[in-house]
Amino acid sequence: MIFGLFRKRSPEDPSAGETVYAAIAAAARRPALYRDLGAPDTLPGRFETLVLHAALVTRRLGRDPDPRARPLSQEIFDAMIAALEANVREIGVGDVTVPKRMKAMARAFYDGARTYDAALDARDPDALAAALGRIVYGGAPADASGPRGLAVWAFEADAALAAQSVAELEAAGPAYPEVRETRK
Repeated sequence: MIFGLFRKRSPEDPSAGETVYAAIAAAARRPALYRDLGAPDTLPGRFETLVLHAALVTRRLGRDPDPRARPLSQEIFDAMIAALEANVREIGVGDVTVPKRMKAMARAFYDGARTYDAALDARDPDALAAALGRIVYGGAPADASGPRGLAVWAFEADAALAAQSVAELEAAGPAYPEVRETRK
């Protein structure tokens, strides 16, 4: 039935992408990221932390030959954009401004993902810490404990996600490592 394609999913019937996105969002809200790694507990800081978590998962899925990987990655991105749009509307952004905000958020996601991918591909923790300092920490130096600790965590997360199959990711959510305190 073609009309079934246009129906909204009910909360009782979430897609795999929505379920995985919910796990990504929960992981990005872990207090240890803000308490132990000093990620800014602000709207922009939380958004950029979410982008990092989602970018790591979409990176992992983009490299998998499993035919379910790319569609799942798109579903996750779509669920993230829908959730962000709902949040933007909830904080009172007007209907005229919402599309501009959403375009800027999507661009920030792709720019962040591309930057993180380059540093992860190069196996360059200094480049990743510099990017995280600039993007997540709002200009903090790369050698600060927060960006450095988050870079270490991101490399660990990249490895943990690479070891997780698409089926495991769908069933259990992303296999992010624990956050370890690096601040003195």
